[in-house]
Amino acid sequence: MIADVQRDSESSPENQRADNASNESFLSRHGQKLVALAIWLLLLGSYAWYYISNDLTPTKAVAEIVGLLESPYGPLLYILIYALRPLIFFSAIILTVTAGTVFGSGSIGNLVLAVLYTFVASNTSATVAYLIGRYFGKGLIPEGSDEDSGWIRRYAERMRNNSFETVLIMRFIFLPYDLVNYLAGFLRIDWKSFILASFLGSIPGTIAFVSFGASLSITDLLEGKSPEFNPWVLAFGAVIFVVSIVISRFFKKKEAE
Repeated sequence: MIADVQRDSESSPENQRADNASNESFLSRHGQKLVALAIWLLLLGSYAWYYISNDLTPTKAVAEIVGLLESPYGPLLYILIYALRPLIFFSAIILTVTAGTVFGSGSIGNLVLAVLYTFVASNTSATVAYLIGRYFGKGLIPEGSDEDSGWIRRYAERMRNNSFETVLIMRFIFLPYDLVNYLAGFLRIDWKSFILASFLGSIPGTIAFVSFGASLSITDLLEGKSPEFNPWVLAFGAVIFVVSIVISRFFKKKEAE
């Protein structure tokens, strides 16, 4: 027994050195990520402080954004704001509706332009979130799996092998937009499959929410009045939304099977 104690005492410094080496190895591999994460959390904290100190509501936020977009460079600013949106988790739906209100009212041509702007903006935003997720996920879940791999690694590998179908289903069943983007990047899903599935999967929802925004009176919104709706545009958006719900139910049933 004394010999066992002696062996334990002798091996203990070695174990400690191994643990220290492991910790140093983790820090050396992921030190930059930890710094980037700290900066990101600081950005989120600053946004939360601004939101609370200015008593910012979704309506006030839209009013501030609309003020920026009502300029000759409005579409470019809209795409830029939308692209940076995932850094502070600002609502994608609010920005999509805002595009319809600012750019889509007045004619079918304007509505088409608003939808196009939103497609470009939302897919740019999805790519930004995907790249962030890919950066933080690098080296954490190795590619390839076998029977001895953990369930997370096996599930991640299945998602990688069926990238297009996986992302398309997640879009159609209305999983949170940013969650899908970050998860796809973190698991290192093929980017081409991700962006194509995101584009196709977001078509019904984008048209529906942009149409809803186009049916609103921007003047009433900015003045704090109850907005008047354009019934025809609103009806069109409602039809598209119902279609998207039907598609969502179909894919949920298919996924369950």
